[in-house]
Amino acid sequence: MRITATANPPIGHYEFCQNYPSECRRTSGDAGPLVLTEEKWRKIVDVNYTVNTTIQPATDQELYGVEERWTYPTTAGDCEDFALLKRKMLIEEGFDASDLLMTVVLQPNGEGHAVLTVRTDRGDFVLDNMRNRVMLWSETEYTYLKRQSADDPARWVRLQDGRATAVSSVRR
Repeated sequence: MRITATANPPIGHYEFCQNYPSECRRTSGDAGPLVLTEEKWRKIVDVNYTVNTTIQPATDQELYGVEERWTYPTTAGDCEDFALLKRKMLIEEGFDASDLLMTVVLQPNGEGHAVLTVRTDRGDFVLDNMRNRVMLWSETEYTYLKRQSADDPARWVRLQDGRATAVSSVRR
């Protein structure tokens, strides 16, 4: 996952920052990727599982009567709400916000989706509401579009996936 340029934040994230300014305020900056220990890995896996099994999936239209709203869920939410709650819980566990990046991806069916990327010294891992297993970004089927900047949580950067796509040919 390579950063190629700056990107506009999703409108939902922009509005989230208006509602929760402390969540989008620049702090000490990027201290570099998290050093992944066994204890930190257990916390990451536990938070992913806990949120996935306690929050019920529901669309913003169903919950709030609007197309897009990023917020912390209490009982139900959509993909970005799951990711925001995971981010908040990991920060409360002592993780640095610069390593917990909201990320926008495309699913294989072409639909947009949001996940939480955790930057570590062993690679970028994805916490996803559609699976309980925490995976390296490169092991997922997603196309990565953009994510929060590690330097400033209110800024976003464009991503280049960087994985080789399989090319095949048919001989006649």
